[in-house]
Parts: sequence; structure tokens; C-alpha cells
Amino acid sequence: MASASATGKLSREEFRRQKDLDAARKAGTAPAALDEEGKPINPHIPQYIAQAPWYLDTGAPSLSHQRIPEYDRSADKLDNWYDRGAKAGPAAKKYRKGACENCGAMTHKKQDCLERPRKKGAKYTNKDIAPDEVIQDVATGYDAKRDRWNGYDPAEHKRVYEEYEAIEAMRQKLREEEIDKRTTTDLAAVRKVAKAGKEKSEGKDDDFGSSEDEDEDQDKYAEAADAVGQKLDTKTRITVRNLRIREDTAKYLINLDPSSAYYDPKTRSMRDNPLKNVPPEEARFAGDNFLRFSGEAPEVQKLQLFAWNAAQRGNDVHINALPTQGQLLHKEYIKKKEELKDTTKVSILAKYGGEEYLEKAPKELLQGQTEEYVEYSRTGQVIKGKERAKAKSKYPEDVYINNHTAVWGSWYDMTTGQWGYACCHSSIHMSYCTGEAGIKAAEESSAKNLLQAAPSSSSMPPPPAPPAPVTETADERKKKAEELFSKKRLGEGELALDKDKLAQAINEERKRKARGEDDGDRFGKKAKSSYEVTEEELEAYRMNRRHTEDPMANYVDTEL
Repeated sequence: MASASATGKLSREEFRRQKDLDAARKAGTAPAALDEEGKPINPHIPQYIAQAPWYLDTGAPSLSHQRIPEYDRSADKLDNWYDRGAKAGPAAKKYRKGACENCGAMTHKKQDCLERPRKKGAKYTNKDIAPDEVIQDVATGYDAKRDRWNGYDPAEHKRVYEEYEAIEAMRQKLREEEIDKRTTTDLAAVRKVAKAGKEKSEGKDDDFGSSEDEDEDQDKYAEAADAVGQKLDTKTRITVRNLRIREDTAKYLINLDPSSAYYDPKTRSMRDNPLKNVPPEEARFAGDNFLRFSGEAPEVQKLQLFAWNAAQRGNDVHINALPTQGQLLHKEYIKKKEELKDTTKVSILAKYGGEEYLEKAPKELLQGQTEEYVEYSRTGQVIKGKERAKAKSKYPEDVYINNHTAVWGSWYDMTTGQWGYACCHSSIHMSYCTGEAGIKAAEESSAKNLLQAAPSSSSMPPPPAPPAPVTETADERKKKAEELFSKKRLGEGELALDKDKLAQAINEERKRKARGEDDGDRFGKKAKSSYEVTEEELEAYRMNRRHTEDPMANYVDTEL
């Protein structure tokens, strides 16, 4: 029985003849079909069993696709593994050319050698040449290659037992030593320990301990542990399972209007958008139909439409029975369609021309072109046609307030660095416009005009010309530096003080200290007026000032 996918869609006459032949074979009047091995095929086998899939179809009637293929199972044995550490005969006596320079084996090179690097390799010493390893080619099958325990030696697990036994022995020894340290000769204590031991079970030994105690502790802590996927309180026996979060709003609660999208409670589906005034891209839920046309759903619909159209044209394409075949044919169809479109375009352009009209115009030309006819004069004025409207801003424009003829920010004062109005040069926002008078007043009140008008208004003679620069010597510069930073300039050097005034100032300072006044009220009413402190008063304050930072200020000699 030939496959329909190989022969294509049968015509009506061929289909009738095929049906008659199948009926004759079932009735026994016609010989049964033979496969590639010459064996007859039972005509009563259903077509979906006898027909081979498209990727195994040979074009001839056969049932080989229903039989298990014969593979070489010799490589599937799990005990087939490398013989680790096997050596090929005795070691050589001398170094051989091409062998490993480190150990002298012929089966690997120096960079692949697993032996410790020698100070002098076997190539130069001809000593301790290692024997050659046995190179094995183990062919593993599908199961053997994926078996994680393939090649594992169970004897290696004995090391785990030995290590565990050694730890247990050391732990028991430490417990015995601790008990020996705690032994006592008190007879009452010994009886108490013996009585406590009798009350417990014979299988338990509190002194030496056992693994059963550890198992009990593990069981105790295991009961208090939380199970996976739930929170269990062992004391109250209340289980709280981690169910899904129910904070998402149900579909039927998005829009409570009865005339909105219909909600089917049986299938829990709402196909239309419940919020018509909200764009689907911004809505939380835009309906089930919106999801059907998003993601890969449109591609599946295109594939289904292609399968239907192909079946109408006589091709055996079924998207559900043979999805891989349908997808491959769809890709091939799209590829051929694009190639046909390109060849058609090239042939039309070669025959009629006009390729230059298909080229895309520049972006600035596309945005500037229009179908409206406009004529301009030499000066740029519109003579005929409608002038293009200017782009408007979303903010209000040409809105003047408080008698202004210019907007705020149309003028910038370079001297003060402030923005203002160009009509009155006022830098105060929302101020009333003063016009030209405001501009004139702003210019007259500027700092530059005031400085220029100051010398002319006063009767002072013009400033003398600056003297010519005099070159100073090194001694003069040194003397000037000493005067600048000397104690005389700072008020701490030798000063000519009036003794009478100094005595009077000292008496006033002592009286002020006795009254308990602060330093701010030292001069009383004099401080409120423009009174200058004399050198005698300053010296009296320094003499009567208490040196709080002096470590010897409160020292009293008790030996006197």
C-alpha cells in the first residue's frame, strides 16, 4: 500500500481503483501486498497503522516502521568500563623516542603526564621509566552513557564505613575518659546512678551513649521542622498551606456594568474588553480575544490557514496529525513566495524600467512635501495659496499681563544675571510695566552709572596720578615683612601707655569683676554708642583676665 503523502492527492479515478483493490484483497480475490522483505501484508490492518509517517515513508508498502529497529546492544552493558590503572607489560629499560619526557611512557606526552614533575625527566636520566598505560576504547550505548553509576566500584564505599567507625570509636573513647574523670567514691552517689540506670531501658547506656539516642534527637527535631509547601505548628497542630495569592481582581469585578462584556461562569472566560474606554495595551485585562492575537497565536493561525489551503489544492498537509511536516512546508512556502516576489519585481523593472521611482525619498523631503499649491514672492511673502500653519505649543503664547508688551524672560540683565521683561527692563516677576521710564530708571540706578556720577557730584579734586613704581631692595622687603607680622602690629608689642589712665582702667575693671558683669557689658552705656576702646583699657582687661587654661591657676602650696 503506497503512502498518500508520497504519491500526493489521488484523483477520483485512482481513488476508486484503490478502494476496489483494497476490497478485493480483503475478500481474498486479489493477492496481498508484499513489503520489502517479500512478506505479505494483512489487508485487514487499518490504514493509520499500515501507512508510514512522512519522515519514514519509502514509497513502497511496508510495516517496518511498526517494528523495533535492530540496534547493536553490545555497548549497553553497564559493566563495560575502563580498566583503571592497567599497565601494558613491564617498563622499558631505556628512554624511547617520542615518549613522555617526564616519566618515559609512550602512551602520552609531557603536558598530559599525571606523574609528579621530576627535577630531571626520564629523557635525561634513563631511570625509573614508567610502564605504558593500556589505551582502551569503550563504546557506551545510550543507557550506559547516561548511567551515573556506570564504572563505579562498590569497594570504594568501604572507605566511608571505615571513616564512620573510626569517628564512633574516638567519640566513645572520649566519653569513657569523661566518665573516668567524674567517678566518685561516694557510695550514695554510686547508688543513685545505679538506680537511675535501672529505671531506664537496658538497651540504652547514658554513660557511653549510643546511636539510638542520636536517632531520638533527630526524630524530635524532625517533628518540629516544617514540611515542604506548608507551615506546620507542632504545638497547636494547625496547618496553613501556601495557596495561591488571591489579590488579583476577578474578571467579572473589573466592570460592574451589566451591559459590559459578557462573562461565562462555566468556562471563566470574558472574550471582550470590559473597559472600552481604556486602550488594550494599558488595561490590566483586555479580554481573552486580545490574548488570542498576541504572542505566537497569530503564527499558529497562519499555519492552520496554510494547511487548509494546501488541503484544498490537493496536498496532504494536516497540522494536527503531522505538525512538523506542516511547519516545514509552511517555511518552504514562505521562502518560495518571497523569491517569486523578488523575481517578478526584477522582471517587471527590467522590462518597463522605473526603478528610480521606487527609491525612498529623503526624510526631510517626505516631511516637507504637500499637495497644496503655494506661490511665494522674492521677499518670501505668500502670493497665491495657503501659507503653512506654524507649529503651536501646548503652553499659552503671546499672553501679556500687567500692561507688558513682552513676555517674562525676554530680557537678561548681564550685570545682575537675572531675567526680566524686555519692555521695561524689570527683573521682578508679575510686576507692572513702566515702559521707557522704567528702562531709563534702571539705567540710572545701575552701579556703573552711580560710580561714574560720584566724582562729578562731589567737589573733591581729581585723584592724583599714581606714582611711578619704585624698585625695592631685598632689605626693604624684609623690613616690611617684619613690620607686618611683628607683635607691635598685633597689639602685643612694646606700647607707650599712660600710667594714670592704666591705673584708672585697672580699677574700673576690678569694679566690674566685683559686680559680676559679662564681657559684653564691660563699658556699660559706652558700648551702645560709637566708643573706641583705648590701649590702657585693653591692657587692664588683659591683666585682670583669668587664665582658665593655665594648669597652675588653682595651685595652692600647703607647706607654707
